[in-house]
Amino acid sequence: MKASVNGIHLSYEVHGRQGAPWIVWSHSLASSLRMWDPQIEAFKGNWRLLVYDMRGHGASDAPEGPYSLEMLADDVAGLMKHVGIPKAHFVGLSIGGMIGQTLALKSPGLIDKLVLADTGHAQNADAIKQWEERIAIAQSKGLQALLDSTMERWFTAPFRSSPAATKIAAIIEATPVTGYIGCGRAIMKLGTTSRLKEIRMPVLAITGEADASAPGTRYLGENIPGARLVVLPNAAHISNVEQAAAFNRELAAFLSSPASARA
Repeated sequence: MKASVNGIHLSYEVHGRQGAPWIVWSHSLASSLRMWDPQIEAFKGNWRLLVYDMRGHGASDAPEGPYSLEMLADDVAGLMKHVGIPKAHFVGLSIGGMIGQTLALKSPGLIDKLVLADTGHAQNADAIKQWEERIAIAQSKGLQALLDSTMERWFTAPFRSSPAATKIAAIIEATPVTGYIGCGRAIMKLGTTSRLKEIRMPVLAITGEADASAPGTRYLGENIPGARLVVLPNAAHISNVEQAAAFNRELAAFLSSPASARA
């Protein structure tokens, strides 16, 4: 399905039981809503699911930049309005988690519980340099030239040859260059560190133990008031795919538990 939101068309799917509580899922850079297939299968029986291709990815429009995290958060808010979702749990991985933080700070009334997976809160000088290098390669050679290095960051070595990882590799290659660059530059401007204590809904910070972003996710879990931190062994950046059963188990426990009172 397609929705006209903020001047572009966003591709989305709705799954699950009519009338059940909503979960909105926001994928990583260079991925698509298909990244969430292991979660769609696991959660569609008891929940109502909205999965979408963010701006510049999958079957959504890929306009020229600049993009910003605020723009991407507004896309989510607009899509929720289009579908008729007044409030939902939000699960975001990598840039999806950055969008979740931005949405929680900008429009907290839209989110019930927030899941921040394999993500961070700021970009240091070394990270910004790495993003500039990746963007330059994407501009000159396309996403194929970034495939091997991306897969090395995203999955541990034993998992990279699995059918699930091969499926993600095909999605990376198919990502529009304009979308990769637009969202990459949005990531470079991430800076929620000083505002984390303003996030007042229940939060689960979950990361793969081998993920380069694990320190950032750990920081979120330790600095957002009342947040819970979970570290999954034998997983890198795309932990929801590499350790799907463990990820789903932790997520189900968090989303099903009573919301704790917040100060």
